[in-house]
Amino acid sequence: MASARRGRFLPHLFIYTVLILWSLTTVLPFLWVVINSFKNRDIIQTQAFSLLFEPTLDNYIKTFTRPPQSVGMAYLNSVIISGAVTILVMLLAGMAAFAMTRYRFHGRKALDALIIASLMFPVFSTILPVFQMMSALGVVDNPLGVILPQTAGNLAFAIVILMGYIRGLPVDLEESAFLEGCNVFQVFYKIILPICRPAFATVAIFAFLWSYNDLFTQLFFLRSPRTWAITRFLNEVSSQFGTDYGMMCAVVTLIVIPVLLVYILLQKNIIRGLTAGAIKG
Repeated sequence: MASARRGRFLPHLFIYTVLILWSLTTVLPFLWVVINSFKNRDIIQTQAFSLLFEPTLDNYIKTFTRPPQSVGMAYLNSVIISGAVTILVMLLAGMAAFAMTRYRFHGRKALDALIIASLMFPVFSTILPVFQMMSALGVVDNPLGVILPQTAGNLAFAIVILMGYIRGLPVDLEESAFLEGCNVFQVFYKIILPICRPAFATVAIFAFLWSYNDLFTQLFFLRSPRTWAITRFLNEVSSQFGTDYGMMCAVVTLIVIPVLLVYILLQKNIIRGLTAGAIKG
């Protein structure tokens, strides 16, 4: 019995040791940034790794006062853009996945192949025609100029995840709803949405975080300081105040903390949605 327990314990010990060491490669640099955000610029240059210092909030005060735009406004723009992208992706991808899995029509297989193939195209390869389209619509230097491309860029991934989940659902409930007089939209909103909540949660989380962290699209379409989102704000601060390491650490801390909170609070939904879709698909 003892030898059997030891045989199970040693592999688990090795796995957890590797995972802990791997996590330290991420946690320690972030802790270093947070600690240095409370140090003066001169102290960082001479004692960047020292834990004995007098903490100060000067770096955070400068973050809200010195840049051409406040970090609060940048956060608000990010919430507006990422929130709109998340809602549009969930709505459009959900309806597309429902139609692709429950209806038979000409060209469905070709459309399915195009959705899968679109995952292989990087955003860099389409930015010029997209920019021309947004310019023609007059939404450059406008949050809508970022919302539309980001929504289109996230749809393929979202449709694939939701299709894998919906394919594994029994059609009995939907057939019963049709017999009771429900139309297609009622079936989608009253049956598909509640049952597919884990998959929709996964799609929402990834869409929000991808939109929040997308600097490339923001560089093209957000020109004036009043429209900057949070990653565009960080890019401008780093170019103008790059030698002020304390301020840079403060800005990075303010930007990363919301992302960490999202992962910590919703990580179960991420794993549940991905694994459920994989098993059912």
